[in-house]
Amino acid sequence: GRVKTLHPKVHGGILGRRGTDDSAMNEHGITPIDLVAVNLYPFEQTVANPDCDLATAIENIDIGGPTMVRSSAKNHKWVTIVVNAGDYGRILDEMQSNANVVSDQTRFELALAAFEHTAHYDGAIANYLGSLKADGERTAFPRTFNTQFIKVQEMRYGENPHQQAAFYKEANPAEPSVSTATQLQGKALSFNNVADTDAALECVKSFRQPACVIVKHANPCGVAVGSSITEAYERAFQTDPTSAFGGIIAFNQALDEVTARAIVDKQFVEVIIAPGASAAAISIVGEKKNVRLLTCEQWGERVAGFDYKRVNGGLLVQDRDNGMITQDDLKVVTKRAPTAEEMQDLMFCWQVAKYVKSNAIVYAKGLQTIGIGAGQMSRVYSAKIAGIKAEDEGLTVPGSVMASDAFFPFRDGIDAAAKAGIRAVIQPGGSIRDEEVIAAADEADVAMVFTGMRHFRH
Repeated sequence: GRVKTLHPKVHGGILGRRGTDDSAMNEHGITPIDLVAVNLYPFEQTVANPDCDLATAIENIDIGGPTMVRSSAKNHKWVTIVVNAGDYGRILDEMQSNANVVSDQTRFELALAAFEHTAHYDGAIANYLGSLKADGERTAFPRTFNTQFIKVQEMRYGENPHQQAAFYKEANPAEPSVSTATQLQGKALSFNNVADTDAALECVKSFRQPACVIVKHANPCGVAVGSSITEAYERAFQTDPTSAFGGIIAFNQALDEVTARAIVDKQFVEVIIAPGASAAAISIVGEKKNVRLLTCEQWGERVAGFDYKRVNGGLLVQDRDNGMITQDDLKVVTKRAPTAEEMQDLMFCWQVAKYVKSNAIVYAKGLQTIGIGAGQMSRVYSAKIAGIKAEDEGLTVPGSVMASDAFFPFRDGIDAAAKAGIRAVIQPGGSIRDEEVIAAADEADVAMVFTGMRHFRH
């Protein structure tokens, strides 16, 4: 039946205060319980099954288990509560070395873990029930949104020195990320280091060929692919050496000796992150003691999940932008279609534009960014800045391609790009002035394709 552990002799034995409740416990034949280990019903695993119905979910809501957990945690002065099998070993070791006694500090830590555990469990139940609609279908966004993050570290300060900060991670991160990374050397990560490293790593995950992404202030300042990660790094650095100084470098392959040497000899860098690192590479980066070297293991396909944006008094929640396009999804809207080489570059710079703050414009040639215009309030100025940056670094714009994260509201962005020598453009389309924009491209013999997908990033 449903009622097994909800009994006075169980909870009396758990909650009884030694030395205070002894006579009452003896009167009712209640034996003190000193240690409780509980595995709750697998509610989250059950409702994760797409075939799970409400009746099955309800039967997997544990009642007696959480009750024992909370009772034990409340009375942790005398009772040891264990909710994580990973703790069994250390508790047994402590008991064996301490005459079967668990220390006050350990009991307190276990009690805290127990309350965190039941809070997460109840939150999952509330999320599930709150997501059910009248017709039995589920919405992705429950009535109340409950989630739990675990503190990784406290930081010296936040985005600015007058702000306090800490870094938290999800209880079970779904894929390798900055939150799962191992730091092999260097100073502790700062608040801005974490944000920028995340931006760099998530961008470099988009590429299958050896790739490098260099980020400054959460924006890519150089991205390239190559025959090796060394070549990719050299080409990414070439885009904007000035901004790369003190930046974050991410790779989609393990850091090797040659690439590590190229970085250390060429520039000051805050963080390097890659799926792995050779012993020789680690030794070379170690020449710069303050450089933070992180490895995060190799990733697979992108995993669905939520993104959050805090606003004053509230939280915006949305699906992660995992939207992808293939060449078959593109619609050629101009008289001239892109050449095969232009198409390859268009697909490359579209992947980059997704990770540049809006309004985002990316110039690229030969699978290398040559100019990036980020975060401008008008799209035409982002286009102009991309051209200026390319010119400042001596990179050739004529013959390059351009990506825009959103549609061009006016023809001026195309006019500016054509004047700079851009030969092909990729953009979502969808403006009420699309025909005017297409006409501008045709007048300049610029090929243009529509993706039908926008990638705003704020």
